[in-house]
Amino acid sequence: MKLKKILLVEDDFLNRRLTKKLLLENNYSVLEAQNADDTFSIIKSESVDFVILDINLGDDERDGISIAQEIKTKHQIPFTFLTAYDHSEIINKALDSNPSSFLTKPFKNTDLIAAIELGIRQYKKPTKATLFVKEDGYTFEILTDDICYLEANRNYLQVHTQNKIYSIRNTISNIIESLPANNFVQVHRAFIINKDKIDKLNKKKIIINNLEIPISKNYVEDYRQLYGEDI
Repeated sequence: MKLKKILLVEDDFLNRRLTKKLLLENNYSVLEAQNADDTFSIIKSESVDFVILDINLGDDERDGISIAQEIKTKHQIPFTFLTAYDHSEIINKALDSNPSSFLTKPFKNTDLIAAIELGIRQYKKPTKATLFVKEDGYTFEILTDDICYLEANRNYLQVHTQNKIYSIRNTISNIIESLPANNFVQVHRAFIINKDKIDKLNKKKIIINNLEIPISKNYVEDYRQLYGEDI
């Protein structure tokens, strides 16, 4: 049976070790992170089922609440807070990120296991996003997962999939709001790319389906934030 992967984000070594021991004893696979960089590096490379977040991850580090907000908006993974904080202001701020639960230290072992299982079972993965396109006078939907990139052409956008090109009457600035933020990013005034379709890249261009797409300096920060690479 495939073990559920739990990402434990905790900067304190002793707390991390004790929580990891509990999770291993309950047949979970455990991944460990101490800060935001570790967290998103793991999320990018591993299929994580649930995240346990401490709020205070040390001086000069992003706190668990800001990490949770990014997990929610860009990665859609259920999570809970496991923290020593019990101030109402911090709790309310944490709850705004919509965790599946909120546990304070010290905690009961059974409460943490229940929080994980309940969070995973109640979590509903988002439905597949679609985009309306036209062909031969007919309007129909295609999956955004099938889109490689979009290219602006005056008042139209060319929607490039692996095998076909569709045209829609829209603009780059409007369409970017309709596309999943965790997959699509604008890298040039005329191009939006699906990061999952990238074949290779360097500091100046991206290759998708043998097409060279330029990376504009005006959009390079957005690209770094989404793809997580120092390009």
